[in-house]
Amino acid sequence: AMSITPAYLRNPASESGRVIDYRDWQVPLGRRFRALKLWWVLRSYGAEGLRHHLREYIRLGDMVAGRIEQHDHLALTTPVSFGVVCFRHRSGNEATDALLDAINSVPNVFLIGSSLGSERFIRASIGATWTTAEDVEALWSIIDGAAA
Repeated sequence: AMSITPAYLRNPASESGRVIDYRDWQVPLGRRFRALKLWWVLRSYGAEGLRHHLREYIRLGDMVAGRIEQHDHLALTTPVSFGVVCFRHRSGNEATDALLDAINSVPNVFLIGSSLGSERFIRASIGATWTTAEDVEALWSIIDGAAA
């Protein structure tokens, strides 16, 4: 009843029904629950801690975007928003999908494919609590190696 499935959440396992998408079995996102989540984040990190995390994620996202702009085979599809970097392979949709498969074949790495109209692209979201610059460097080396 609560299911919504945009392109970036679709995958073969969910589409076939082999797995249960627990994201549809959650507390409704009403005002009170959203307020509780915000309250908990502010209580845990404080306003300055939250600012620090946001600034760091923005910096790391800009770092990846800068490298994509300099890459011969990759292009940004949208401006970077916070730590979300959307990019594609310059050779088209098939190359972009192959790049995504190659990146996601590496253990502990998962990027999301999506589309806008007929153009396929890859979304890298940098913003997990424990993500470091070293993690982003490792991700970039995987992307760079797969895009060649």
